Amino acid sequence: MTGDVRRVPTATHWGTYLARTNGSRLLGLDPHPDDPAPTGIGDSVTDALTSPGRLTVPLVRRAWLDDGPGPANRHGTRRRGDDGYVAVDWATASSLVAGEIDRVRKTYGNFAIFGGSYGWGSAGRFHHPQSQVHRFLNMAGGYTRSVDTYSSAAITVLLRRVAGGWQSAMDSTPTFDEIADHGSLVVAFGGLALRNSQVNDGGLGAHTSPGAQQRARTAGVDFVSVSPLRTDAAAFLEATWLPARPGTDVAIMLGLAHVIVSAGRHDQDFLDRCTTGWPSFRDYLLGHDDGVPKTAEWAAEISGLPAETLRALAHRIATERTVISTSYSVQRADHGEQVPWMALTLAALSGSMGRPGGGFGCGLGALHRNGMRLAKVPIASFAQGVNNVADFIPVARISDLLTRPGQEFDYDGGRYTYPDTRLVYWVGGNPFHHHQDLNRLAEAWQHPDTVIVHEHFANSLARHADIVVPAATFAERMDFAAGREDPFLMAMVQAADPPGDVLTDYAIFSLIAEKLGFADRFTEGRTAPEWVDELYERTRKRAAAMDVQLPDWNELVEVGRFALPDLDRPEKPYVALRQDPQAHPIDTPSGLLEIYSSTIGGFGYPDCPPHPTWLEPSEWLGSSLAQRFPLALVSGQPERRLHSQFDNGAHSRAGKVRGREPVLISAQDAASRGITDGSVVRLFNDRGAVLAGAVVSPDIRPGVVRLSTGAWYDPLTPGGLDVHGNPNVLTADHGTSSLAQGPSAHTALVQVEAWSGPVPDVTVFGAMPT
Repeated sequence: MTGDVRRVPTATHWGTYLARTNGSRLLGLDPHPDDPAPTGIGDSVTDALTSPGRLTVPLVRRAWLDDGPGPANRHGTRRRGDDGYVAVDWATASSLVAGEIDRVRKTYGNFAIFGGSYGWGSAGRFHHPQSQVHRFLNMAGGYTRSVDTYSSAAITVLLRRVAGGWQSAMDSTPTFDEIADHGSLVVAFGGLALRNSQVNDGGLGAHTSPGAQQRARTAGVDFVSVSPLRTDAAAFLEATWLPARPGTDVAIMLGLAHVIVSAGRHDQDFLDRCTTGWPSFRDYLLGHDDGVPKTAEWAAEISGLPAETLRALAHRIATERTVISTSYSVQRADHGEQVPWMALTLAALSGSMGRPGGGFGCGLGALHRNGMRLAKVPIASFAQGVNNVADFIPVARISDLLTRPGQEFDYDGGRYTYPDTRLVYWVGGNPFHHHQDLNRLAEAWQHPDTVIVHEHFANSLARHADIVVPAATFAERMDFAAGREDPFLMAMVQAADPPGDVLTDYAIFSLIAEKLGFADRFTEGRTAPEWVDELYERTRKRAAAMDVQLPDWNELVEVGRFALPDLDRPEKPYVALRQDPQAHPIDTPSGLLEIYSSTIGGFGYPDCPPHPTWLEPSEWLGSSLAQRFPLALVSGQPERRLHSQFDNGAHSRAGKVRGREPVLISAQDAASRGITDGSVVRLFNDRGAVLAGAVVSPDIRPGVVRLSTGAWYDPLTPGGLDVHGNPNVLTADHGTSSLAQGPSAHTALVQVEAWSGPVPDVTVFGAMPT
């Protein structure tokens, strides 16, 4: 049935909207009228919901049906990613899933089940894919899990060892308004790209970060962006652009520190009272240990920046209230732990640490909330229960898990073993978007007995699964959203009917749980709308305990979003540390910021020394490999989508160049290769090759190309040429170090050439193969 067009509120990770609906179909998403800087990402949603690749029935891979569970690389069977699918009904699909879970847990144990998910699956406190799958698998007896995130694994592990933890660093990061009131200079390693601050995990009530950044600039704050991309800082910031070689940030910071310390301008009082390990680091900095003083000239040779530029910047850092900021991107590289550690150290010696409007900027601008006022009202969520399986992997070690059962790995001081994984169950997120060396992942993906996936579309993850069940999108269910520390609470009213046989994740898990005998425990006797009501009422009670009165559900739906109050909060941890380190210690063994960590030193990791250190990346423009692959690849977040979400939608596809992901290349590099703007090019290295559309630009450093993440992986043949332009075909799959084992996506060299042959079609937006 269709009716008159009306508008109902909804929310996403990239903004709050009024959804136009006729009662059964989404007609469009209009940004909330009070959003000062809405993104266009929402324009991809409407047409994607009814696109040819929309999944509407459960599907089973033909070879899995014919041959039964087992590795897909065994002799005579068809591979995942290169097979057709058969439609089945829900009774059959739920029985197959339940039977395979039961077989694996009884035959091998629950550790043989890997529960894959990522928190960005969709906004909504109840229909949160990660919560849903983890609750379900916990009730099935447990599963092997992952820890940390692809976004920030290295900095997360490092901060809990040397800086009191992630939350202490985030709570100590000055807001843009504080910088405007008290600051003078922001030095941003990796920049402050607006494309990053257009999203916030869990939901975003209003895009106020651009305005806050602009207020800081209007107040007279100067910005310096250390990045190979000019566009990594908004034009209105009028930032000084320092186009350094990728991967050389630690060397640059060491050169800056050397200038400051050699001139006697460092904050010795703070270093003596509030840090530990300064003498050891000072000896390294001045070259007393290795005979190599880390001078501005030394840093210039490594980074490609002029020594006089570094000297002038060091003088400003030492004499002005300064924020030393690192984006998440610079720690997604070889030895990524060293970058935030060195930034903390530079901030500590600068004189600005622990003072208003200065100090360390932990991912400043890397998400919308970073650098903004943060809400502290506790929001209820769908309880996940207890996992009875102790096994885990660092999040970016999924290919190692699947190909190295029984082998040991290091992580944060411990020694662990990869379990023998027989079943992968993935709900929310797409490893064929965010993992590195996708051809290696595609091969590793053949090893398990079974891969089960909940998906909206026939993307690369669905095409590498054995059982694919169609899941409803955020527009096809009711919920409420509250982004992590976002100052708004938002209603999500269903704007469209799920097409065909599509169900919500909750309904899917309820069906399977019934066959496994724990449906009553999983649902607790509640329907999905009843769970939304329950979680919202729990949130209202928690807020009331803090003297915050939230509207009832009908009132929230009527207004669409509700601004949460700015509650009083304790002093920033590093400000309190400066004031009295004995009274306000941080959560480290010494209670101080640890420039030298005896704990990390005790681990004995050769790839993660006990103080910030310049360690040469395995691939960079100064390495011998650059003779074969002379271009550094950077692969940050895209402007036109969140990760790979709705890449098949109108807004994302409008940004393609001849149907491929655009690759930014300098005029110098393009001319030397006969590449013209708008032409199709081939990027390649020893790991693989992709096609992309060239964008010749003055905004990128020569010797560097930028290919954003998120184009749906679309190889012509398994392990062959990706015709769509996913950069993770080219990135390296190894840990940042033995400490965090984070992803090293930004340590990659490539070559680029003009494509002269017929241009293959992009097929990944179409229907599933039969």
